Amino acid sequence: MPADRGEPAGFVHHACLYGSDAEFLAMAVPFVRAGLAAGEPVLAATTPANIELLRAALGRHAHALDTAETAYFGRRPVERVAAFLGYHGRRARPGVRTRMIAEPLWQGRSARQIAEWQRMESGLNLLLAALPVWMVCPYDTRTVPPGVAEAACATHPARLDGGRITPCAAYRDPADYAASMPLPGPPPPSSAVRAGPTAERAAVRRFARDRATAAGLAGERAALAVLAVHEAADHLLASEGARVALSAWEEPGALVFELRRPGPPDSPVPALAGYVPPGAAPGAEDGLWLARRLGVCLDVRFHDGESRITLRIAGRGDAEAL
Repeated sequence: MPADRGEPAGFVHHACLYGSDAEFLAMAVPFVRAGLAAGEPVLAATTPANIELLRAALGRHAHALDTAETAYFGRRPVERVAAFLGYHGRRARPGVRTRMIAEPLWQGRSARQIAEWQRMESGLNLLLAALPVWMVCPYDTRTVPPGVAEAACATHPARLDGGRITPCAAYRDPADYAASMPLPGPPPPSSAVRAGPTAERAAVRRFARDRATAAGLAGERAALAVLAVHEAADHLLASEGARVALSAWEEPGALVFELRRPGPPDSPVPALAGYVPPGAAPGAEDGLWLARRLGVCLDVRFHDGESRITLRIAGRGDAEAL
């Protein structure tokens, strides 16, 4: 359980599976009221319908609640983590815990996107471990795919249903869970263009530029693709004597780069590397964070004795990236 007021504990992460408006309110109203009464910053990032229900239930206290439509509160996992950190950074006060209701949006997502969000949900237990934040992630069982609802208990140490906290027997260590996630796509096809191994960052940029041009990217979009590949390669080349092998190929809607280097990665939890925005001092994963922001999907893992980074860049047919 979180510590009492004035003695915030570290990160506390609960799931809430609800199947009706009444069940959502049975969790949310006591959670929010207790936080506001203790003078804690409280955020509800959920659906517009749930925000309306919660405000009505809080009555005159609703003005003290911060709200955000979950669809716009970090559209991708790397942006979601930044949104959590940004809210805590703006509203946190010494000795005071921050509370968040953070409902993921699952409808309409592809299998790859769902896997990435689940990995982020699990990873929050490590990424935010030092912060005095109590976060509850609601899952609406009326709309969430059954498999996603079941996975909630693998990515959260406990459930909060109404006022009752129940440990999740299915909870898995975040590092193990992240490493077990499926690869984000098939291996490089025989038609993939290959280069290296090389230690020259200029050669990496030339390769990325040539492949971006061949895929129909131009101008700023090509430049950003080159920058993303450079930052991913730079992370692998940070080790003394490192050389990186490069592959690139096209998929419908995406240009894919795979970068490989023998040996284990430098990050303690490779699959979670690059989710936290850069701080005031330079960090070893700052470039990976930028690559995550610039790409559609970035996967880091240790596989068959190699550190591998797979980076997907939006292709020329992706209108969202225009």
